[in-house]
Amino acid sequence: MTALDFQALAPHLTLTGGLMVVLLAVSFWRGHRTAFALTLLSFVAAFVALWPGLDAGPREVTPLLMLDAYAAFFNGLFILIGAVTALLARRYLEGRAGSPEEFYLLLLMATLGAMTLASAQHFAALLLGLEILSISLYAMVAYPEEDHPPLEAALKYLVLSGVGSTIMLFGMALIYHSTGALGFAEFAASVATGDRADLWLVAGQVLFIIGIAFKLSLIPFHMWTPDVYQGAPAPVTGYLATVSKAAVFAVLLRFALDAQLLEFSSMAQLSIGLVLAIIAVLSMVIGNVLALLQDSIKRLLAYSSIAHVGYLMIALLVLNALPDGTMAVETTLVFLAGYLAMTLSAFAVVSELSSAAAGERDSIGEYAGLFWRRPVLAAVLTAALLSLAGIPLTAGFIAKFYLFAAGVEGALWGLLWALILGSALSIYYYLKIVFAMTVRGTDVPAVPTSAAGVATAAVLGLVVLALGIYPAPLIDWAGDIAQGLQRLP
Repeated sequence: MTALDFQALAPHLTLTGGLMVVLLAVSFWRGHRTAFALTLLSFVAAFVALWPGLDAGPREVTPLLMLDAYAAFFNGLFILIGAVTALLARRYLEGRAGSPEEFYLLLLMATLGAMTLASAQHFAALLLGLEILSISLYAMVAYPEEDHPPLEAALKYLVLSGVGSTIMLFGMALIYHSTGALGFAEFAASVATGDRADLWLVAGQVLFIIGIAFKLSLIPFHMWTPDVYQGAPAPVTGYLATVSKAAVFAVLLRFALDAQLLEFSSMAQLSIGLVLAIIAVLSMVIGNVLALLQDSIKRLLAYSSIAHVGYLMIALLVLNALPDGTMAVETTLVFLAGYLAMTLSAFAVVSELSSAAAGERDSIGEYAGLFWRRPVLAAVLTAALLSLAGIPLTAGFIAKFYLFAAGVEGALWGLLWALILGSALSIYYYLKIVFAMTVRGTDVPAVPTSAAGVATAAVLGLVVLALGIYPAPLIDWAGDIAQGLQRLP
């Protein structure tokens, strides 16, 4: 490895070093504040280390990792979300019995796994990053471990996520059996010169897609999502709904680009695109319909996230309709930046109103009159919900506009109708929460909040509005990254 390789790997190495420092500090001196401060410092150092590597250009660090602007975009988002999660978790965990220092170790490790996924260009790196992320999340979901709901949620996530990983791994094995390749680009080259209708190859691809669909909680592989979102601590739910989804989709899109997943000539392989389209439509429509029935905000946001991943599948399926991947990549980056900001904003408010000691504020009824009791948090939650609904002047409107434009460009009319229908349905249940927050004269008890938590939520709310009012810098950045990330000829 050269000096430029180490420079490109600096964020990963910095975060790993921060993880070791926190581990040693916790081993010798138990202290919540110390663990939190060192964790936050590690995220800041990793974010600073991200920028010098961009000047070196794309770097292939061993056949496993590709460190380019695409990976840097996601790595920056993951690091920022990790820091925000640490800020939200500090107050949440303060009243918890026992020592919460291990939570920060798990948070650092999960972020490192997500960064590995964003850089993966090989099945081995994909599996390694996915398992580092998933195993850390199993334990994070179980905090606080003395409560029944988090333990139940962690068990469900462990079992069903393990099933998804097993199916995906078996699919990788069948792909390797058929092609003898584990690298994404080598896979494409092998398929191009071999039998594209080979039974083992088709079966391997189908199993791989099923495993990914489990991780993205696409319908009908969504069973774990509402229960896990509701049972997990609010800061962890926000992390799970953002970083976990974005990391898996980032590696899926890179695989689709490098391995030319959707570019097939035989009927058996053409069906992969059709199956993905059906899954996307089901996720958009059923996700929003089920969200209509929820009284729990966390379950409602769980079904909302299912629908949004269904929307995002439009960007993936555009690859099959357009001559290059520029539109797909640009749409994905713009959509995910908006989705991460608005989803994290919503969960930041839920986290600030909840705690390990007092319990979760999860029912919509518990948010009644929030505008009159906590106006800043109510305003942030309103901005996040309106953005999720796709109302203009919010990040969600820009995100859905990009998806709609990509769908029109690719003539994906069925998916566009599902997008319109799903967005129309979603307006009702988002506004239901907003209406509840405006009700006067409620007897819901006031909830203590922290200045740092309210400030964090407020900044996230401003980001949601800023991306909707002035999205030009994000669009230009996404366009530059997309232009530099071309598919193999």
